[in-house]
Amino acid sequence: MKRILLILVLFSTTIAVSQEKTFEKEVRKISKRIERITENQKDSLKLKVVAIDKRLESGEITKTTANTLKSEVASYHARRIEVLVGEQERLLQLLVQDKTNGKIASAEESDEVDEDDNTFTVGKTTFRLNFNNDENEDKIEKRDRRIQRRTTSQFVFAMGVNNVLKDHEFSSLNDSDYKFWQSHFYELGWTWKTRFTKEPSQLYFKYGVSFLWNNLRLENNSVHVKNGDLTEIQVFDDKLSESRLRHVQMNFPMHVEWDFSKNKTYKDGVKRDRTNKYVRLGLGGFVGFKLGTRQYLEYKDANAVAIEEMQKENYNMNTVNYGLSAYVGYRSTSLYVKYDLNPLFKNTEIRNISMGIRLDLD
Repeated sequence: MKRILLILVLFSTTIAVSQEKTFEKEVRKISKRIERITENQKDSLKLKVVAIDKRLESGEITKTTANTLKSEVASYHARRIEVLVGEQERLLQLLVQDKTNGKIASAEESDEVDEDDNTFTVGKTTFRLNFNNDENEDKIEKRDRRIQRRTTSQFVFAMGVNNVLKDHEFSSLNDSDYKFWQSHFYELGWTWKTRFTKEPSQLYFKYGVSFLWNNLRLENNSVHVKNGDLTEIQVFDDKLSESRLRHVQMNFPMHVEWDFSKNKTYKDGVKRDRTNKYVRLGLGGFVGFKLGTRQYLEYKDANAVAIEEMQKENYNMNTVNYGLSAYVGYRSTSLYVKYDLNPLFKNTEIRNISMGIRLDLD
C-alpha cells in the first residue's frame, strides 16, 4: 500500500512540475495578488475604523481625535497598497520583458473543440485521454446549451506608450515635452460582457473596472514644478538620469463591442455564442478618478553622489477624469487607444493619450 501511495505522489508531482508556464497564466496570478492586497488592506482599515468609532462612542476620545486617527490609518493603508502593488507592477514589467524576449510562451487556443480534453504530462511527453463517444458528445452539447450565459467575464491587461495632446491636435505630439517611446502605461482590470439580445448575436455591452499606471518622462533635463495654481516645466540644475511623473487612476470603462465570431449551430438548429474567436471592435469611453501622483527624479549632485527623489504632490492634476476609448483586434489581442477629454493639469489644454496592445482573456 505504501509503495502505491509513493508512486501516486511521484506521479502527481511530475504532472504539477511539468505544466507549462504561460504569459496569460502569470498575468492572472499577478492580478489575483493585487486584488488580495487591496482587499486585505481595506478589511484591515475597516476594523481599525470600527475600533476608533467604539472609542468615540464610549467617550474615550473626542470627535476631532477620532477624525485624526481615521485619517492616519487611511493614509497608512493607502501607502501600504501603493508599496505592495508597486512590487507586483515591477514583476509585471519583468514578465512583459520576458514575453518580448521570447522567454515565456503564450497559451494556444483551439478552434476545433469548445471543451478541454483530459491531459497529463510525464517529462516532455503529453498524454491525452478522450472518453467521448457519440452519445457523450450529444450530452455535452445539451449541457452547453443549458449553461449558455448572456453575460461573461474577462480579465483585461493593456500596455503601451503614453503622451499628451495640446488643444486636441494630434500633430502636437511632434512638439511634446515628453519622451514618446519612454513614456509608458499599464492597465489591469476586470470586465463583464453582456449580450444586448436574449438570443445569440454579435453585439455586446462591455463594462468593468480597471487600474492604470500612467508614466510621463520629460525631455531636455526638465522637471514638473508646482507654482500656485499652475504646473510648470523647468530645467533642472543637475544632470538627470530619470525624470518621471506617474499618476495612478481607477477607471470604469464602458464599450459597445461587435464580436464577429461565428456562432455555433447544433444538429437540432440551436445556436450558441462563441466569443473572442474572430475580429472584435469596441467603441466607448470611461470615467474615473486619480488615486495618487508621484514625481521620481534620479541625478548626481555636485559631489557626484547618486540621489533618488520621490516627490508626492498632485501637481494641480484633475482628480476626476473621463474620455473616449476604442479597440480593434483578433481573438483576445487588440490595438487599443484611450484619450482623456478633460485636461491633465488644471488651467491647461493638455490631455493624456495612450496607445498600445490590449488582451481580453476569458
